Amino acid sequence: MSLKTTESDSRYDNIDKMSTLDILEGINAEDRSVPIAVSRVIPQIEKAVDAIVGRMKNGGRLFYLGAGTSGRLGVVDASELPPTFGANPDWVVGLIAGGDAAIRTAVENAEDDIDGAWRDLEEYAPKSNDTILGIAASGTTPYVVGGLKTAREKGLLTVGIVCNENSNLAEQADIPIEVVVGPEFITGSTRMKAGTAQKLVLNMISTSIMIKLGRVRGNKMVDMQLNNNKLVDRGTRMVMQETGLMAEEAEALLRKHGSVRGAVDGYSRI
Repeated sequence: MSLKTTESDSRYDNIDKMSTLDILEGINAEDRSVPIAVSRVIPQIEKAVDAIVGRMKNGGRLFYLGAGTSGRLGVVDASELPPTFGANPDWVVGLIAGGDAAIRTAVENAEDDIDGAWRDLEEYAPKSNDTILGIAASGTTPYVVGGLKTAREKGLLTVGIVCNENSNLAEQADIPIEVVVGPEFITGSTRMKAGTAQKLVLNMISTSIMIKLGRVRGNKMVDMQLNNNKLVDRGTRMVMQETGLMAEEAEALLRKHGSVRGAVDGYSRI
């Protein structure tokens, strides 16, 4: 059995005897390699974004599949899109092996259920223009690989984010994104560099999709939800910048219309 890159020995030895400073500097040195690895796969990320956007413009949805750290990263990314971009919660959905309980506590054997992901997906009645994006550092997680395999057999677009080359996951992905970050600071601890790489790629994919779907104007989050005072203040500044209104008038307009986009468009019609 060949050794996966994510499971290969750390470049550091006797970590348990290191000073705090040496530990921190070692982790930081390894972390600096992650954006470089991500930069190498930008052409694949571009391909995925353009394919997903085309489907979403025709009513398709994006589903993330993952287990453990990978699943949690997908759930977090999906959950941030409605407040940040005013996106419909149904547009991007994060599914994790073991269900929502697994976000906080590991669910025994859930990731080994090869049919589990498709069962979870069936609750959403998958359509031909949906995209299934599997996330697995190892590239071998049965829950994720099985979900992509079934989705592909049924004609859905499949994308995979993986941190090893030539994996089972990549084999089932129409668009594989192989971000090979090398050995972890602690051998096999893929919540570290591999998890960071997955987070960066998910940020790139979801943010690019939201921009392409018109949820950003200029460089502003004009559809963000006004859920707290900080966001109301941010929105007020945006409205002031676009309209020339004073703060009190801008905030009143923002609250009336419920979004920066609505406020600016409403002002332009006066």
